[in-house]
Amino acid sequence: MVGAGVVGLAVARALARAGREVIVLEAENAFGTSTSARNSEVIHAGIYYPTGSMRASLCVRGKAMLYDFCASHQVAHRRCGKLIVAQTDAEVVELNVIRERALANGVRDLVWLTEAQARTMEPQLQCHTALLSPSTGIIDSHGLMLALLGDAERHGAMLALRSPVERAMVVDGGIELQVGGDSATTLRANAVVNSAGHGAPLLAAATVGLAREHVPPRYFAKGCYFTLTGASPFRRLVYPAPGESSHLGVHLTLDLGGQARFGPSFRWVDDLDYSIDEGEVDHFYREVRRYWPGLKDGSLQPGYTGVRPKIRGPGEPAQDFRIDGPAQHGVPGLVNLFGIESPGLTASLAIAESVVAALA
Repeated sequence: MVGAGVVGLAVARALARAGREVIVLEAENAFGTSTSARNSEVIHAGIYYPTGSMRASLCVRGKAMLYDFCASHQVAHRRCGKLIVAQTDAEVVELNVIRERALANGVRDLVWLTEAQARTMEPQLQCHTALLSPSTGIIDSHGLMLALLGDAERHGAMLALRSPVERAMVVDGGIELQVGGDSATTLRANAVVNSAGHGAPLLAAATVGLAREHVPPRYFAKGCYFTLTGASPFRRLVYPAPGESSHLGVHLTLDLGGQARFGPSFRWVDDLDYSIDEGEVDHFYREVRRYWPGLKDGSLQPGYTGVRPKIRGPGEPAQDFRIDGPAQHGVPGLVNLFGIESPGLTASLAIAESVVAALA
């Protein structure tokens, strides 16, 4: 197992529970330090993604599995609900498209709200109309990863930190991994799951015996978050109507302590860059005041940034998850996970289920 983000840990747990001997190789000095630690910590309902896509089906399946896992493993979470708001007649049309897609994806709990009904729920909200998604929630992502790792280790899995995989080679009866860092060695495995996030295409490209046409390009989409000083007047998440873009806009999310944060923004960058551009704050004020006109000057502070692991670039259609197993590339025992961005956290347990099936 290569990569100890939330998806990698979920896969390691599933494989260990299936009776496999599992070693998780992680290049950093802790688990879950990249995409898994730099997101909105939202449990998504499965509303936006194209019907029939992996993102749609695995999100809906994963959401149910994740709520059950949180309850059974005491992972902090809250099913707080989300309001998707429209400000114009054109955006009302967009909400209807979202509702129809959600129904096709198996999400049947969305509720239309009038302006008055929405404002009864969230008095500070400004909107023309809204959709309520009651099954959207928030989660402690670090607590989730701790629980996944603990369960994996209880079933015999081991985590090796500071152990970057530099090269892989397909050999008779398995795959050899050249591991650097603290664990510098060569390992031979019957099966390898590449869940290296941003590094997954690089590891695939460094796998001798995997045809190049099965290695996607990688792109980076950076998003900044700003946090609200003081108490939040909202108890639910608030998302603007997304329009035709795959980017869901500058939305309001909450952590489990009730702290509000806004984001992410969206900008293509050339490399991994976690610096925050404080100059974006004016854009945030404009976007947030469309649905919360009471936002005061000076109340937004720089928070953090995330970088989405993209395999499709600017101007290309939105990507789907790729779970490339032997059926796709012909290499026994190898599964490459590409383009696992949002809703990867929500879908993590369902992705793990799919990986186990691909290796069966």
